Amino acid sequence: MREIPGRRRRLLSRRNDGGPEMLSAALTFATAWRWPVLPGAAADPRGRARCGCPDPECAVPGAHPFDPGLLAATTDERMVRWWWTNRPSAPVVLATGGGAPCAVSLPALAAARALDALDRAGMRLGPVVASPSRWAILVAPYSMEQLGELLYAQDFVPGSLRFHGDGGYIALPPSETGEGGIRWERAPLPGSAAPWVPGVEAVVGAVVEALTRTGVSAPEL
Repeated sequence: MREIPGRRRRLLSRRNDGGPEMLSAALTFATAWRWPVLPGAAADPRGRARCGCPDPECAVPGAHPFDPGLLAATTDERMVRWWWTNRPSAPVVLATGGGAPCAVSLPALAAARALDALDRAGMRLGPVVASPSRWAILVAPYSMEQLGELLYAQDFVPGSLRFHGDGGYIALPPSETGEGGIRWERAPLPGSAAPWVPGVEAVVGAVVEALTRTGVSAPEL
């Protein structure tokens, strides 16, 4: 077998480590879309399903802020470059709310049903982020008062439904976490501007109905 020249071999190795791809994604989110991001904790190298944080029972291994904390999320290009130059395979975590998109997340099976229902109703959707177990529908920023009114109008709100608003976060593609890869179920349209996202009121009813129909009502631990 012909040996790969040294420089090319190093570049291929970096691609396998996810470095340039993760940095490019983080820069797009932060500088082109103005979404505040920070590196996630990453998975524990001793075991893929474990987290690199000190919590041995971490519920979202590798897919949450740790060091730095969530308040460090930024759109500053120099900071983003420094983070992913030093931690090239770190997951990209979006700090939701505060002007950035929020999200509504639910188990994958129910999420697929909810998206089908929204498509049949002719509802326009923005990006949808998918992990192996849960999907997150990105929505416009909302207030707690607005969310409370929407939930109060529902007969029943399943415990497996989660809202990622001010002070929340989600991991973005193409992050690799302890659970597996993060991908776009509905990818943003190409372009330099930040993707359009719907209001939370447009999706709450559909996701609650989808969860009720699939019987996924208890909170996931």
